[in-house]
Amino acid sequence: MNSESPALRLSGLRKSFGRPAVDGLDLTVRRGELYALLGPNGAGKTTTLRMVTGLLAPDAGDVQVLGIDLARDPAGAKRGMAYLPDDPLLYGKLRPTEYLEFVAGLWGIRAQDAEPRARRLLDWLDLTKHAHELTEGFSRGMKQKLALAGALIHEPELLILDEPLTGLDAAAARQVKDLLVSHVEQGGTVILTTHILEVAERLAQRIGIIRQGRLIAEGTLAELRERTQGGSLEDVFLHLTEGQPG
Repeated sequence: MNSESPALRLSGLRKSFGRPAVDGLDLTVRRGELYALLGPNGAGKTTTLRMVTGLLAPDAGDVQVLGIDLARDPAGAKRGMAYLPDDPLLYGKLRPTEYLEFVAGLWGIRAQDAEPRARRLLDWLDLTKHAHELTEGFSRGMKQKLALAGALIHEPELLILDEPLTGLDAAAARQVKDLLVSHVEQGGTVILTTHILEVAERLAQRIGIIRQGRLIAEGTLAELRERTQGGSLEDVFLHLTEGQPG
C-alpha cells in the first residue's frame, strides 16, 4: 500500500436507483483521522459506504482505498479495511470467541495470533463475561459490540462504520467511542456516519455533510462554524440542510 496516499479518495462517484442517490461525489479522507460523514435521511451516506466497501458497484467514478483502486484490485483494496453496517449479521449458534476465531480465519490469521487479539477486544468491550454464551441470546448492543470486535480482528487500517451507536446504551456507547478514538491514536483511520450529532461534534477531526448525493460542506467543526455563523454542529447541520428533501 502507498503510505503517501489518503485513506480514501472518491472521484466522481455516482449511483442511481431511478434517481441519483450519489451524484458525482468527490471526497478525500486523510490517514489517521476520524471523519464523520453526515447528511439527512436519503442523502446517500449508506449508498456511498456500500460502494466504498465493494458491496455495491458504482455507475461511474473511482474509489481508491489506501492507494489501491477498488475496481482494479478489489481484494487488495478490501484487505486493509473493515466495514460495520448499521445492522450487522452474526451467527447465533456461535459463542463470541468462536465468532472471532471464524472471522480471523477468513482473513487468514493464524489461531495463535487470533486468540490474544480476540481476548483483548472482548476485554475492551466488556464482553469477556459473555464469552461462552451463544450470541443468539445477546442484546442489540452486545451484538453491535461483538460485530465491532469482528471488524477489528484483522487490525484494519481503515475502519468504516454506518451508525455504530444505534441501539447502544450510554455505557456501551462510551466503550465503542473509546475504542474508535484508540484506533485513530494508534494510526488507524475511522469513517463513520451518525445521526447523533453530538458524537460527531465530540469525536470527529473533520466532518463532511452531503445532501442529495453531493458534498455540500467539509472541514473541522471550527471551519464549518465560521462558514455558517453557527454554534453547535446541530446549528451548522440545520443551516446547511434545512428545507431540503431528505
